Amino acid sequence: MNGPTGRGKRTVKLNPARSRRNDPEGLRGRVLDAAAVLFQTQGYHATGMRDVLHATGISSGALHHHFPTKDALALAVITDRVAPVVRETWIDPLRTASSVTQGVRQVFRDIIAGIERRGSVAGCPLNNLAMELSFSNPRFRESLQAIFQEWQTSLAARIRETKGGARLDRNKCAAAAAFIIATYSGAMNLAKTTQSASPLRDAATHLYSWLEERGFAQ
Repeated sequence: MNGPTGRGKRTVKLNPARSRRNDPEGLRGRVLDAAAVLFQTQGYHATGMRDVLHATGISSGALHHHFPTKDALALAVITDRVAPVVRETWIDPLRTASSVTQGVRQVFRDIIAGIERRGSVAGCPLNNLAMELSFSNPRFRESLQAIFQEWQTSLAARIRETKGGARLDRNKCAAAAAFIIATYSGAMNLAKTTQSASPLRDAATHLYSWLEERGFAQ
């Protein structure tokens, strides 16, 4: 997930004329799209509501009708934009993969390929916001934690289906899932810091071996 899912910085270009149409849900979606990009590329605290207004071209009244506060906007971005990215990038591929190892391998391959194609690492939107917001606001922390929990639960379910996972209780399967998430998250943070996919490649290699050793491959 670089920009979940690894997307680099991109310019927000929205049509102001479209924003003036009587399309409340469409307008709300455009605001969320713009805010998600801004939070990803420059951070929540560095982004003002004026930045969102400039990116979307809508009126202040229209923006505040949908999102009275910046906190309300951030919570909506977490729920309606960040969570779907995690599902698309990690949860859905793992659910449909033939094995945990195959699913993890494909996720890492796709993310690394995206980074190499774009030539930049914006980081994981979930991790970016978690590091910036979890300590400052309980509501942010709860919303972000819910996404991590969904991710962990999905991984643990697939682990329980393996030969190695069948020998573990639910707590140990959950711990194994948390380890996979932590490995990826740490590697992505290093990749963002170095602007290189190398930390992700290294983490993936060791993670594959770890999965094999514990009988999670089948």
